[in-house]
Amino acid sequence: MLAGLVAVLGFAPAFALAQAQEKMLVGHVQSVDETGTRITLTDGTKLLTPLASVIRPRALQEGTMVVAMYLEENGDKIVTKLFLKQSEPAPSTPSESPKR
Repeated sequence: MLAGLVAVLGFAPAFALAQAQEKMLVGHVQSVDETGTRITLTDGTKLLTPLASVIRPRALQEGTMVVAMYLEENGDKIVTKLFLKQSEPAPSTPSESPKR
């Protein structure tokens, strides 16, 4: 599944000296706040961008599946890497064959 992912944000250098263990989660975007610093997933999980980092407007759409790598800091989940799952092509509908 991870083979179909595209990195949209990479925050790893900001945490190169962090001693916390990086964790991973998968979810669907419910919303991104107006400041571009907080992502809320449909399960209620809130992810924060590192200081001085923001998500570009419209970079994440509601319902988009994401894979997030993060560090927990003072109870917050701080994103270190964020991946989008690429959209699957819509299944083609078979054309109706002529009746004989």
